[in-house]
Amino acid sequence: MKKHSTNLRVRLPALVFALEVMIVVLYIFFVTYDDQTNALLQNNETKPLENAVYKVYPFFADIQVMIFIGFGCLLAFFRRYGFGGMAFNFLMATFAIQWAILIQGFFQFYDNGKIHLGVINLINAEFVCAVVLISFGAVLGKTSPVQLLVMALLEVPVFAVAEWIVVKYLKINDAGGSILVHLFACYFGLGTTFILYRPSLNEGHSKECTSYHSDMLSLLGTLFLWVVWPSFNCALTLRGDDQHRAILHTFIGLSASTITAFALSAMLSKNGKLSMADVQNVTLAGGVTVGASVDMMISPAAAYILGVLGCTACMLGYKYLSPFLAQKLRIQDQCGIHNLHGLTGLIATIAGICAILLASEETYGPSLYQTFPYRAPQDGDPRLAELQKLIPGLEAGLGRTAQEQALYQLAALGTAIAIAAVGGMLTGLVLKLPYLASPTDESCFDDELFFNVPLEYHQVQELQDAGCSETQVKQVLAN
Repeated sequence: MKKHSTNLRVRLPALVFALEVMIVVLYIFFVTYDDQTNALLQNNETKPLENAVYKVYPFFADIQVMIFIGFGCLLAFFRRYGFGGMAFNFLMATFAIQWAILIQGFFQFYDNGKIHLGVINLINAEFVCAVVLISFGAVLGKTSPVQLLVMALLEVPVFAVAEWIVVKYLKINDAGGSILVHLFACYFGLGTTFILYRPSLNEGHSKECTSYHSDMLSLLGTLFLWVVWPSFNCALTLRGDDQHRAILHTFIGLSASTITAFALSAMLSKNGKLSMADVQNVTLAGGVTVGASVDMMISPAAAYILGVLGCTACMLGYKYLSPFLAQKLRIQDQCGIHNLHGLTGLIATIAGICAILLASEETYGPSLYQTFPYRAPQDGDPRLAELQKLIPGLEAGLGRTAQEQALYQLAALGTAIAIAAVGGMLTGLVLKLPYLASPTDESCFDDELFFNVPLEYHQVQELQDAGCSETQVKQVLAN
C-alpha cells in the first residue's frame, strides 16, 4: 500500500499536463514580444547591435549556470539522493521560470492587456526561480516531485505579491536580493518544513549521509555558484559605476568568506580537520551579506568585513542553531538555508540600512540620486532641475531623507518575512494533503523511491554498509 501511495505513474503526468495546458492557454492570450524582440517594430533606422539582448544576455547565461548547474550539483550531497537533488532541481527550476514569467509579468510587465516578453523578463523570472530553489533546500529528500511542483506553483504567486508590495509601495534598495530573494526564500522554506515536521528524523536517518563522490559533486556546484555569483548580484543594478561596484564587492565578500570558512572549519572541528559541508556552503556566505549594499559606496574594506561576518554567522548557525531549531522549534532545515540565506540576509539588510544612513552627496556626488532614486527631489522641486543639468535624464523621486529610506528598508524586511512565513506554512498544509506521493520516513533521502536506479546503486550500498572503503568498492565494481 505504501509503495502504491508513492507511485508517480498517474499523479506526476496528470499534474504536469494540467500545468502545461494552463501555461499554454495563458501564453496564447496574454504573452507577446517586447519592443526589442518584435520584428514589426524594426526598420531601416534600427541598429541591431544596440538591441538589449547584447547587454543583458551575458547575465542571463551566468544565472542559467547558477540555477541549473550550481544549485543542482550543490543539492546532490546525499549519498543516495544524487538523482533527486539534481533532477528535482531541474524539474522545479524549469517550471518555476515558466510560471514566474506569467505571474511576475502580470505585476511588472503588463501593458495594454499583454505581458511584453524579452530577455530581461527571463532574468527576473530566474530570480524568482532562485527563491523557489532555496526554499527547496529546507525540504530536500523529504518530498515527492508532485509535492515540489505544487510548492513551486504556490510559492511563485506568494513571492510576486510580496515583491509587488515591496517594489511598488515600499520602494527599497535591494540590488542583490538580500530581502526579496534570500530572506523571503529562507522563511518560506522554514514555514513549509515546520508544517511537514517528521519527529523521527530528529534522531538521525541511516540514509542522511554523504559519500566521497557526492561531496565532490556538491563542491563542484559550490564552485559554479561562487564563480557566477557576481553576475547574480549585479544583473539588475544600474549600468555603469553601480554595476562595477557590485561586481567588486561580491568578489571581495566571497573571497573573504571563503578563506574564513577554511579557518573556522578547522578551528571548530574536534579533530582539527576540515569539513566538506563547511566548504560547500559557508564559503558562499559573503555573496549574500554584501547583497543589500552591493551597489553602494560602502568601500572594499566594508565588503571584506561583511564577508567575514557572514561566514562566521553562517558557520555558527550550522554548528549550533540548526540542531536547536530541529529539536526545540520543530524546524528541520535540511540544507541549512537559515544559516546561508537567513542569518546572512539579516546581516546584509542591517549593512544596507547603515550604508543608506551614511550616504551623502559628499560621497556620491549628484549620482547619489541615481543609486538611491527615491531620495531624489520630487517633481516641481527647483533642486531637481539643478540636478538634471548635472545628470541628464535623472527622474524625479520621492524626496525621502536617508532616515525615511532606512525605515522603509525595515518595513520591507518585516513584510517579506511575514508573507514568506505565512505563505510557507499554508503551502505546507497543502503539501500534507493525500495523493501527493509523500515519502514515508523510512524512504526519505533515497533515489530508489522515485527513480529507476542502476544495478551498481544497490551493490555500492551493500558494500558501503559492509564497511568497504572507496578503493575496495571500485575494485569490486571493476570486476
